[in-house]
Amino acid sequence: MDTAPSAQPLTPTALPTGNRRRVATAAALASAVEWYDYFVFGIAAALVLGDLYFPAGSPTAGVLASFATFAVGFLARPLGGIVAGQLGDKRGRKPMLVLALTLMGLATTGIGLLPTYDTIGVAAPILLVAFRVMQGIAVGAQWGGAMLLATEYAPEGKRGVYGSVVQLGVPIGVVSANTVFLVAGALTTDSAFAAWGWRVPFLVGLFVLALAWYIHTRVEETPAFREAEKALAEKEKAEQTSPLRTILRDHLGTVLLAGGSFAVNTAAFYILITGVLDYTTRALGMERGAVLTVSLCVSLTQLVLIPAAAALSDRIGRIRIYALGAVGIALWAVPMFLLIDTGSLLWLAVGTFVASCFLSIMYGPQAALFAELFTPEMRYTGASLGYQIAAVCGGGLAPFVMVLLLEATGTSMAVSGYIIVLAVIALASIKVLAGRAGSR
Repeated sequence: MDTAPSAQPLTPTALPTGNRRRVATAAALASAVEWYDYFVFGIAAALVLGDLYFPAGSPTAGVLASFATFAVGFLARPLGGIVAGQLGDKRGRKPMLVLALTLMGLATTGIGLLPTYDTIGVAAPILLVAFRVMQGIAVGAQWGGAMLLATEYAPEGKRGVYGSVVQLGVPIGVVSANTVFLVAGALTTDSAFAAWGWRVPFLVGLFVLALAWYIHTRVEETPAFREAEKALAEKEKAEQTSPLRTILRDHLGTVLLAGGSFAVNTAAFYILITGVLDYTTRALGMERGAVLTVSLCVSLTQLVLIPAAAALSDRIGRIRIYALGAVGIALWAVPMFLLIDTGSLLWLAVGTFVASCFLSIMYGPQAALFAELFTPEMRYTGASLGYQIAAVCGGGLAPFVMVLLLEATGTSMAVSGYIIVLAVIALASIKVLAGRAGSR
């Protein structure tokens, strides 16, 4: 019978406070850059990719094909988590993070330069899918490395707060991606935006990546940090030859429970930032720039809510805060879409803001919670697999499922029901995790 490994304290190494902060800053910047590059694809999928790369059929068919390509990136994320987890648990966190940054930069730039279907025919969607797979592998590899850099060097009693700086990469990525798309749309006509303006956010991502990578490299040159990373890597290589084999043999149940507990968060999140963008602009006739502005403003609130929830979890426990967020998502699923269906920007903002609050309450303590479920020699692999399973089952399919449900039923309440089902699964998983050793 699978039981959670006794979650050993993430004992911080003897790093000065300034070095700890630089490590946390580097992890946060790496996370923000990765998520920015990942999210620009989701926004483009909702706005232009269907027409440019999947032109055959109805507009709905094009959007479905575009969202299916969006989902492919999620299917690739566990592969990134497995490969980086294996190497990261044996040879250190930082090299895998640098590799993930490099792969994401190449993939995102490739999409920004990719000719359309009208130019190169069927090769265009094939290459688009290939680049999206690269993005998925990169973000699957990135999260575990960035999260562990932050939490494993955190002072005792502040793992939640330090872990949350990596989680902030998500709202920062959303805000940055929305901002660049808004600017590109404002400075171009509709025809120019469809022709080349949408490419700008993909190309800008490379410059942001270069800046974050430079800072990240400077932090690596800090002697105290380099020695701590080397000691950790040597310890893990000596203790464990195959973290993946150990996880699959002894702790698969914990990984699946972690994934089940978080799928509702990823599904609701991608419904908000991608599915709702398509639904409000295509079905409700709302203006693209206004909807993007609402999404941007709502994401800004997460910059405060995520660390606040994480800090509270350091005081009263991860599971309590985590479960509170899941309950809130379930209760708000129906009111949220009733408000969105009014077609009013104000009620759209209210509906998505409240939902975002509950998502933040879950997301804040999630990094520390997942790290504490596994011992050091298997932590990168176990935490990454749990997170990426949730991403595949929740986030990757959510916009696609949303369009299918809307087309099949003609009502957004079907989407609310989908969210509620995932929330029930999350609460059941959380209840089991709460009874396992090491889950706070």
